[in-house]
Amino acid sequence: MTYQISLKWFDINCVNPKFKYSILSLLLILVIMVESKCEKKVSPVARFRSLGLEQRLAWINREYSGKWLMSTSFGIQSAVLLHALSSRYPKIPIIFIDTGYLFKETYSFAISLTKRLSLNLFTYGAMRSPAYQEVLFGKRWEKSAEDLANYNMENKIEPMNRAIKEFGASAWVSGIRWTQSKTRKKRSFIEKQNKVLKIYPILDWTDKEIFLYLKEHNLPYHPLWNEGYVSVGDVHSTKKLSIGMSEEDTRFSGYKRECGLHEDTNNIHFQI
Repeated sequence: MTYQISLKWFDINCVNPKFKYSILSLLLILVIMVESKCEKKVSPVARFRSLGLEQRLAWINREYSGKWLMSTSFGIQSAVLLHALSSRYPKIPIIFIDTGYLFKETYSFAISLTKRLSLNLFTYGAMRSPAYQEVLFGKRWEKSAEDLANYNMENKIEPMNRAIKEFGASAWVSGIRWTQSKTRKKRSFIEKQNKVLKIYPILDWTDKEIFLYLKEHNLPYHPLWNEGYVSVGDVHSTKKLSIGMSEEDTRFSGYKRECGLHEDTNNIHFQI
């Protein structure tokens, strides 16, 4: 920060020498106080937003060293953040939630990227197998909103919560972006979700920035990108993008965008 100080009402060179340096010292103190006050007005979120991706990850690692992890769905554009993180912090745990209902292309993509990027990957899933759940409840995603919520709780939220508890993480990094849905446009770069801090390093990235990063580092989109998918989750809850649809319409038949991982459970026994 640069300051220009004009003393129009007197010439400091004419001041009694024994007071000259006292005046200059007071002016210096005043400048430092003003600068300090201005810095305090900048919020952590605003400061984080002003950083580039590499600096954002460095800030996270500095603030939460040994206490942070990242989640991935191995979705359409997941290679961006996986590459950015693993190339700088290869020991950070990366959590993959496997519902047992993912596309076969997602599993192939996960295997390929894990090998190529040497990911420190940990896979979590429900305590009960998909087949056993269907015997007990049927296809819950085809039933009521409550049934769908229970399905997401058992297959996505509980496994992620378990991972955070087992790793003792206080910060959770995710690659969600504003452009992905109306609900995500409201997200902040840094926010509290129940008991854990959520941080989104590429929240403000555009589709163009994603494309350019992938191209620069010779990284792939998810295999289903070329078949018209813009978002990929479970086989039973994901559709191709067609005319008149938004990206969020391709998930859960447009009923909702979030599966619950990025929503506060309000459960006192949960971290997320």
